[in-house]
Amino acid sequence: MGRPVVIGIAGGSGSGKTTVLRKIVEAFGPAYIAVLEHDAYYKDLSHLPFEERVRVNFDHPDALETELLRAHLDELLAGRPIEKPVYNFTTHTRAPYTVRIEPRPVIILEGILVLAEPLLRERMDIKLYVDAPDDVRLIRRIRRDMEERGRTIESILEQYERTVRPMHLEFVEPSRRLADVIIPGGGYNQVAIDMVLARIAALLETYAL
Repeated sequence: MGRPVVIGIAGGSGSGKTTVLRKIVEAFGPAYIAVLEHDAYYKDLSHLPFEERVRVNFDHPDALETELLRAHLDELLAGRPIEKPVYNFTTHTRAPYTVRIEPRPVIILEGILVLAEPLLRERMDIKLYVDAPDDVRLIRRIRRDMEERGRTIESILEQYERTVRPMHLEFVEPSRRLADVIIPGGGYNQVAIDMVLARIAALLETYAL
């Protein structure tokens, strides 16, 4: 049995990373894939008053416990299960429970900053960057945060101007050049998706040996 295939999926907020991830899972089946979302590893802010939590720059690498994600990735690569944290985006705190993730032939690291982090990037066999126009990404972010996180459009736009866009320009966009494959249009770019799936399938043949 070979080493599991590690895939990084990065791109700006609202670029379509989740759609690409879903296409990969659909192609190979959930029994083959373990998913580690970088978002699950946000640092717990329960020690801060709520007013201070909402002012934290969640788009900066320092907001995430990347060292724990790397440790969990190494555990999965060694064939051992991990307890993935669960993050509450409404209260900005880590939940008191975890989700057990079993080792799988394919491990996917997903998040806006996964390619910007050398700790994660050096473990990846395939590095993907999902690209989409800024206006499309902003619209998707507004819709998601209003529907899933109960936020007002004013708070979403304030955060976008204060941290999301500056951090995208500083950290996320530069990581684009580190990708093996750039996918414009995200999960709707079937040609790019087919190429990625073929590459994963080829690497999985090595895993089965």
